[in-house]
Amino acid sequence: MQLQRPSIIQEQRQKLSPQMIQSIRLMSLPLQELKEEIQQEIEANPALEIIEDRSTVSLESIKEEREADSEAQRLFEDSSDPGWSRSNDDDSDAKRMFLEGVITVAETLQDHLLWQLRLQPLSPDQRDIGEKLIQNLDPDGFYKEDPYTLCQGTHHDTVNMVMAVVRSLEPVGVCVADYRESLVVQTLLSPDAPAPALIVLRDYIDQLEHGKHSEIQKRLKLSDQAMAETMAFIKKLNPFPGRQYSAEETRYVTPDVQVKLKDGEFVIVINDEELPVIGINPFFDELSGSKHDKETDTFVKDNIRRARWFIQSIHQRNRTLLKVVRSIVEFQRQFFARGPKYLAPLTLKDIAGEVGVHETTISRIAGKKYVQTDWGIFELRYFFTNSISGSGSKGSRFSKEGVKQLIKELIQAESRAMSDQDISDLLIKKGIKLARRTVAKYRQELNMDSSFSRKHG
Repeated sequence: MQLQRPSIIQEQRQKLSPQMIQSIRLMSLPLQELKEEIQQEIEANPALEIIEDRSTVSLESIKEEREADSEAQRLFEDSSDPGWSRSNDDDSDAKRMFLEGVITVAETLQDHLLWQLRLQPLSPDQRDIGEKLIQNLDPDGFYKEDPYTLCQGTHHDTVNMVMAVVRSLEPVGVCVADYRESLVVQTLLSPDAPAPALIVLRDYIDQLEHGKHSEIQKRLKLSDQAMAETMAFIKKLNPFPGRQYSAEETRYVTPDVQVKLKDGEFVIVINDEELPVIGINPFFDELSGSKHDKETDTFVKDNIRRARWFIQSIHQRNRTLLKVVRSIVEFQRQFFARGPKYLAPLTLKDIAGEVGVHETTISRIAGKKYVQTDWGIFELRYFFTNSISGSGSKGSRFSKEGVKQLIKELIQAESRAMSDQDISDLLIKKGIKLARRTVAKYRQELNMDSSFSRKHG
């Protein structure tokens, strides 16, 4: 029989204080969430105050808007409109709630397109195809699944004809693969499109996105007036036509950091313009140096300590973010100088070793944060990518994302529809060994059609 005896065991445990937990959480917050966190902390801690508020919202304007809303409500309630009457019975309230609910239901993109489709001179089979194509669209107006796969068994000419009908409906330019194709479709269907606009959107979209207007003008030999008219037309186009019918609230990305090439050197700027400048309330500072009862003294000192820790944590977050971005720029100099296809393999461990922190800290600081570059806005996590051999940054010098970008450029520049094997052979000539099935996988991740679909599309 085994006896149970009491024993003493000595062990070490690391216990995180509430301040440490808060500091770790602040490290992971993107700019907009950090702004909200600062506001909440100011409301909770009287020792904190805003020294400088960079917000453009005026309290006076808010007051004016509220007064205008009150006046509108008063006018409505005092109205003699016979269409509105007050009643306390349940039936009337239920009816009013139903009507208000109907009014607030937004029309979806699918709803808006389907009623237009029913007015088109199509056969029942063609209308069924049109409904399939419309239900296949995402909130931007782009198709989620390849239309020819979706309408398998239907001749491509029929699918193309119905797709052309859907693209001509309002909003013009939906039922396409991406925003580039949407801009081209909108231009083709516009009667007042300047002649060079289609060429610019088809052949010079990359230069256009990077603001190289003078280069485009020089290559196309356009006059200043022709170029100005072309640019004015393109600016009127909507690259995401479906969004105006989206029921979801648009979420705008605010970059936390900006990296720009200036005079041959990379300049890194932390975006702190969105954040209020905070400090210790002078009144609390004076109270801390005076004598009070024990309860007041404890209250003052605890709040000042919390406030200082909070301010220090924000500074620490920004310093770590700056170090991480600086290290990423060093590893990815070719990307920042030459573009996405030059993205090199990079792991969290590489940056952690360079910055001198744990990998989990790098993962935390990189989450949900964005960096603005000369090539667009990218999430920080985008720069961490394995080599195509899967061996990390110590293996192949070609990253997965870089190779995907190269495949995209090869397909966009093709004079004939290349098979996945053709692309694989071309990559081998460039020193990139990639199997045909891997090319097919990357092509699908890029939402690009197969060679058969591109040939007959």
